[in-house]
Amino acid sequence: MKIERPGPVAGRQWTPLTVGNAGLAFGLELAMLVALGYWGFRTGSTLATRLLLGLGAPAAAATVWGLFLAAGGPRFRQPLAVEIVLKLLVLGTAALALHAAGRTTLAWVYAGLVVVSVTIEYTTR
Repeated sequence: MKIERPGPVAGRQWTPLTVGNAGLAFGLELAMLVALGYWGFRTGSTLATRLLLGLGAPAAAATVWGLFLAAGGPRFRQPLAVEIVLKLLVLGTAALALHAAGRTTLAWVYAGLVVVSVTIEYTTR
């Protein structure tokens, strides 16, 4: 198994597998934002904390994603191993948020899809 950094979106060689995975990856990114918002609005004990967590957690994740993991080319490129681990950690926070919000089965399904998507992204050409 060869782990290789995927090229820029415009320079990537597209196959049915990579096209499908790109769609899955985008869906997982959106689901991450929704899951973090859901967790935040369910976790807070007051309206202020619900708003802070429900809006702040997705905003923080989107900021990290945009700076370090954006598909079109992140602002701050990381070494390959760091990029893979960071991607798993950021997407994994959504699985933890779903679990904490009482959606355990959904959390496991989401986590499994994240692992599959990241594996496909870094092992296919």
